[in-house]
Amino acid sequence: MPKPWNKLIVALDLTSQKKIKEVIKTLSPKVKKFKVGLIAYTRFGPKIINWAKEAGADVFLDFKLYDIPNTMIETAKTFIESGVWAFTVHLKAGQEALESLKGALTKEARLRKKRRPLIIGVTELTSQKASLNKVLQLAEVARKSKIDGVVCSVWEAKQIKEKFGLCTITPGIRAKKEGDDQKRIATVKDALKNRVDYFVVGRPIIKEKDYLKAANQILAV
Repeated sequence: MPKPWNKLIVALDLTSQKKIKEVIKTLSPKVKKFKVGLIAYTRFGPKIINWAKEAGADVFLDFKLYDIPNTMIETAKTFIESGVWAFTVHLKAGQEALESLKGALTKEARLRKKRRPLIIGVTELTSQKASLNKVLQLAEVARKSKIDGVVCSVWEAKQIKEKFGLCTITPGIRAKKEGDDQKRIATVKDALKNRVDYFVVGRPIIKEKDYLKAANQILAV
């Protein structure tokens, strides 16, 4: 079976500019999406987005926005200018706030003649235990808000896809089902069985000396 490189998003959760650029340079021929979260963005700011884009890769901006609608809208407008592929919000912000966000960003993108980033709602963090029912309730907020997808664990992805037709992005991917600070973990094989659209891998790749070898091992199904 071919390795699912097209589904892999590598998390750039690093504080070294040298290492971030090494990861991007080493993996970008095969990896076309990188996640930028608070760790790297706090240290390097918007330029980290450009490092990935210059390598021909998309950026998944993981800020988990959760605020009053105006604050989320004005923040997300900057993502249009940055040209990010997608960004995260907390689904607990509620349907009304998320509908306002999508409407405002759609209008702004049209005015600027740019692509609107995908809006991805976070259900429950994979570092926490969560019931399927609770995750599905949050995913239903995403459907009603008409945003683009959700972050969930592998174990909820198939039902979310079947019930709501949303794009699913799943963290907590490990080579083996051995936990660390992640509770709802899974392998790439599990992810494929559960019809995941994309899966995020960070430490199992970026903490290794040979990033490409580590990625190959994770993707071995």
